[in-house]
Amino acid sequence: MKILHTSDWHLGKRLNERERIQEQVEVMDEIVRITEEENVDVVVVAGDLFDTFNPSVEAIELLYRALHRLANGGKRLVVAIAGNHDSPDRVDSPDVLARQHGIFFVGSPKVHFNSTVTDGGIELSRSEEGISEFRLPGYEYPLRVMHTPYANSLRLCRFLGVEEQEEGLRAVLREHWGVLAAKYCDNAGVNLLVTHLYVAREGGDMPEEPEDERPINIGGADAVYTSLIPDGIQYAALGHLHRWQVVDTVPCPAVYSGSPLGYSFSEAEQNKYVTIVEAEPGQEVRFEKRRLTSGRPLVRVRFEGVEQAVAWLAGHPEAWVELTVATDTYLTAAETKSIHEAHDGIVCLIPEVKEASVSDERVASIHDLRSDVNALFAEYFRRRKGQEPNDEIMALFKETLSIEN
Repeated sequence: MKILHTSDWHLGKRLNERERIQEQVEVMDEIVRITEEENVDVVVVAGDLFDTFNPSVEAIELLYRALHRLANGGKRLVVAIAGNHDSPDRVDSPDVLARQHGIFFVGSPKVHFNSTVTDGGIELSRSEEGISEFRLPGYEYPLRVMHTPYANSLRLCRFLGVEEQEEGLRAVLREHWGVLAAKYCDNAGVNLLVTHLYVAREGGDMPEEPEDERPINIGGADAVYTSLIPDGIQYAALGHLHRWQVVDTVPCPAVYSGSPLGYSFSEAEQNKYVTIVEAEPGQEVRFEKRRLTSGRPLVRVRFEGVEQAVAWLAGHPEAWVELTVATDTYLTAAETKSIHEAHDGIVCLIPEVKEASVSDERVASIHDLRSDVNALFAEYFRRRKGQEPNDEIMALFKETLSIEN
């Protein structure tokens, strides 16, 4: 059985105020092409379908068109879960119509489905809150998908009707996943976990969240360890982190497939992928990443002087650029104009003044041109408090940014 794992589409997301819907159309087309070329049986989208709780009409239409094409008239199973950027209710809402076409939306951990046979012959044979078992035409064995969309500890406990425990999210998931795996995940079928959480190997390095991503791991409290994944699971399809990475291989491969496009300059020059997984009952899975090539690359560059910058920009017209220009004095209006006229993809222009005599007030006004709000806050804190903000302060600031108004 062949499975394509993708995540973090963030449909509707802009780069600062730069529209990127056409790039997203192109990368959705590419994912559909790969699915056909690889003769994929199942597609899993591990959360953050949209970038906001209230996406644009264009983003909603793009999601439904892409999933409909991936499902191929109900002949290919598609399972799409909610991430921390998604509204669970919005993700769940089209499910009654979508299931007939092979698309199963999971917005909240409470979701379970009634028995269904899609137009293409895929059968949903069993389901309860947190897991679904499917039978695909041409396969004698079933596919079990344990699905846990994003939820913090409080929400997950409320969804599952249990008291919040001291260990928080980890304790709840250990029990929840363990019960489901014991009931469903034997060696007579293929067993997947699809989730949108901050997953790490206990005792290992903590994966880095993208700069502009809403953090879901505040102070380590909501980190989920790979040791919690039940033994019956053969592959954990993860969403949330935007760089392709294997978090652990025990008890099974736990893989972040990453975002299909670079969405912040912390992802500059990263390659983007989908993951192709081959699985059969009772055996270790085989998986490989397949590179995506759609979209404009994100590039961070620094030059000594305006002339060097303009020359480089002329040779790289397709990139989105964060450009730092080091000069002895401030950039003049004419220099700034010449830089912008040389390239239509300059997202951030950061003047770096080398002259030591420049006043603090003037440097502050130049720094206001920076686009990274985390860097702005850190600079503000240094100027007001005379010291660097520690990790806890920065984490609290990021948590504040993540709160929905």
